[in-house]
Amino acid sequence: MPIDPKGRETPGYDRHVFICGHERPEGAARPSCRNRGSLELLSSIKAAAREEGLSNIRIQKSGCLDFCENGIACVVYPDGTWYRLNTEIDIKSFIQNIKDGTKDSALAMDFKE
Repeated sequence: MPIDPKGRETPGYDRHVFICGHERPEGAARPSCRNRGSLELLSSIKAAAREEGLSNIRIQKSGCLDFCENGIACVVYPDGTWYRLNTEIDIKSFIQNIKDGTKDSALAMDFKE
């Protein structure tokens, strides 16, 4: 097995947060998360996680999560919790939910709508 540059023997993450960074062209039939500010939001969420010292949570950009109509798509594993984010969310509260493994029902994606 190759040696990890950070010295890890296992991945070391309790949770993995994927935030959609997909961009569709202007005038596309469907919206896209990147055009809604997902990459800027991702940067803010990552910075807040670093400030909290959350090295056991990985937050990164994903490709299209295919639910762009609902807002900025986000999924947290291993929980499998889906969120519809926007640039106005309370980032500290969101980070706390991820840290605790709790679900923010106000941001939860509702697939029944």
